[in-house]
Amino acid sequence: MGHVELRSLHIHPVKAFRAVGLEEAVVEPWGLAGDRRWALIDDGGKVVTQRRHPHLALAAAELLPGGGLRLSAPGQEPLTVPVPPPGTTVTVDVFGDKVESVPAGSAAHAWCSAYVGEDTRLVHLDDPATRRPVDPAYGRPGETVAFADGYPLLLTSQSSLDSLNALIAEGDRPEEGPLPMDRFRPSVVVAGAPAWAEDDWRRIAIGEVVFRVAKPCGRCAVTTTDQTTAERGTEPLRTLGRHRRFGSSLVFGQNLVPESTGTLRVGDPVTVLE
Repeated sequence: MGHVELRSLHIHPVKAFRAVGLEEAVVEPWGLAGDRRWALIDDGGKVVTQRRHPHLALAAAELLPGGGLRLSAPGQEPLTVPVPPPGTTVTVDVFGDKVESVPAGSAAHAWCSAYVGEDTRLVHLDDPATRRPVDPAYGRPGETVAFADGYPLLLTSQSSLDSLNALIAEGDRPEEGPLPMDRFRPSVVVAGAPAWAEDDWRRIAIGEVVFRVAKPCGRCAVTTTDQTTAERGTEPLRTLGRHRRFGSSLVFGQNLVPESTGTLRVGDPVTVLE
């Protein structure tokens, strides 16, 4: 395999909001620093995502020093939200995981409800080291994750996207391609590996940080959402269903669990250890 390197880094300060690209990021045990420490919940405590509300793709959150946010979205006045003080927690349902989190104040409640179009609260994961274990089928004791779907980081490969886009171009909806990488909402994007090589990786190092490749990432309807317009199509699920079906999952990307901490920088070498 030729030279493989870290092409780009991304965090999502609020789960389901627009991604933020970074030149470097600190790896914490539960994910990239600042990634998905905040989420929206409905009046039943369930996490709110682009699955049901595609227009969340158009909302942005700027991470402020100290962990607070500046929220912005079409039709909304920007709002600065501080990290809520320790206090009463609410139970958040993240796809069946019950996670205790601290709600933001009433101004954030009003802002988020107005944008989503239904009663919606913003919550903050105050203690990612203890609140939510990684799925024990793939995680080890003590491993935790913030509000990501299931794992601390998601890796995708530029070569695999190029291959997928070639398959889309040959399919019956070529007008929907080529797709940009933001459809897949990755944490780390690598370049230089052969297409789909990541399927066979078990442990990798990115720069100084070592990761275990926990499991392939099964994809959902969020990938069919244009992250710049919030419009929905049928790709890539249509093509993944034909070419990348593993059991009941349509796979693109690999979930990572950090085995060490440190700083990732765009351009870092990627080394396959196992």
